[in-house]
Amino acid sequence: MNTSPLESAGRLDKWLWAVRIFKTRSLACAACRAGSVAVNDLPAKPARDVRPGETIKVQLGLVQRTLKVVDVPRSRVGAKLGAHFCNDLTPPEEFAKGRQLPVQQLLAREKGSGRPTKRDRRLLDTIFG
Repeated sequence: MNTSPLESAGRLDKWLWAVRIFKTRSLACAACRAGSVAVNDLPAKPARDVRPGETIKVQLGLVQRTLKVVDVPRSRVGAKLGAHFCNDLTPPEEFAKGRQLPVQQLLAREKGSGRPTKRDRRLLDTIFG
């Protein structure tokens, strides 16, 4: 796992995908472009280099995950091995927020109100990023 200093940097979007924070690399790119990802408390672009020791904050729905980079994998790793490349510093209260307010309650609409309007869809997009 230890690599030379020149090889220990990798693209942010690839790192997020490789350690399985996002299901696809395009989702990781979109999250970076939307401002849902910050490295050392600064908004980050998808092509930003990630190095060991940096702190990454990712907004995933209602939960903001805080991760510390341990190493940069060469390619995508298995779910069990993802923990070797990052330390999850997310406080338990963040996960509790996600469990307290299920998505179904946020998406629930009054009976007979019809389909969501364009304004409603935009509001949902801002909530779920």
